[in-house]
Amino acid sequence: MRLRPALTAFAALPLILGACASSGSSDASASGLLVATTVSPITSIAAAIAGDKVRVEGIVPEGTNSHTFEPEPSVAKLLSDADIVFINGLKLEDPTAELAKANMKSGADLVEIGTTVIPESDYIYDFSFPKEEGKPNPHLWTDPLYAIKYAAVIRDELSKKDPTNAAYFAANFDAFAAQATALANALRADQATVPNGALKLLTYHDAYAYFAKDFGWQIIGALQPKNFEDPSPSEVAALIDQVKAQQVPVIFGSEVFPSKVLEEIGSATGAKYEDSLRDDDLPGAPGEADHSWLGLMKYDYTTMIRALGGTTTNLDAVDITPKVKDSAVYPQ
Repeated sequence: MRLRPALTAFAALPLILGACASSGSSDASASGLLVATTVSPITSIAAAIAGDKVRVEGIVPEGTNSHTFEPEPSVAKLLSDADIVFINGLKLEDPTAELAKANMKSGADLVEIGTTVIPESDYIYDFSFPKEEGKPNPHLWTDPLYAIKYAAVIRDELSKKDPTNAAYFAANFDAFAAQATALANALRADQATVPNGALKLLTYHDAYAYFAKDFGWQIIGALQPKNFEDPSPSEVAALIDQVKAQQVPVIFGSEVFPSKVLEEIGSATGAKYEDSLRDDDLPGAPGEADHSWLGLMKYDYTTMIRALGGTTTNLDAVDITPKVKDSAVYPQ
């Protein structure tokens, strides 16, 4: 176990994969373009810009640990047919990137959106992503300010490939940016209702570092089992002491990363255990209004603020209804 400032950070949790990539296809193909995407938030943002002019297909099944995802050989067919492959970059999907480079057709583009929108000087290294391991925190999309930048990159890349629909992509971008901005404004208003300004996050995974920097939250730490092995009793005891010392009111877990350790720490310290945060598993089912990047972040923000004792009047009022039909394929 390595000790880092504030809290112990365990290495990222590998996940045994049982799902494979999408085999379906979308009816949204007016331009003939095919776009392949990796994690579902990127798929959702791409779908919001592409509308009914471009076919969008995801690669990483929802509920899968994207850090350890190894694409099935069948993904090579999608990658070889795609005109654009959008990945997050920042070392998140290296196996998929390598498979894409080996299989993409002439004239197709591999676009690392996250790497495009953030300069290296702004990379964040933290509990789950220590600098000595060479992988920066890749979770820009949990910050609406970066999500808008993701959408702008997608708009520009689609417009290059399909200039006849550039005005359509631009209008869809404007609609998405307006909704993301409304979500950000509602978040700022509602987080002010958290008692004593206690905007502190102790999470299952370091998915909110860029969000915290931009919105004034404090990341206390991240807790993760290492290689499926729970920490030793002495390590758990040390974590309990640290949580008490920090006066952590809530521990945020995840349905994707269930952890008995987090439950035990919560019980021993009196901290509330909230186990339903998500960072790339969209709520609901494909085709439902909340199955989107907007639905994902609205859920996370309201969950965090309510758990910390605040109210979410403004967030509750944010309209997350898609402005264009989401016809993307989301592997399940």
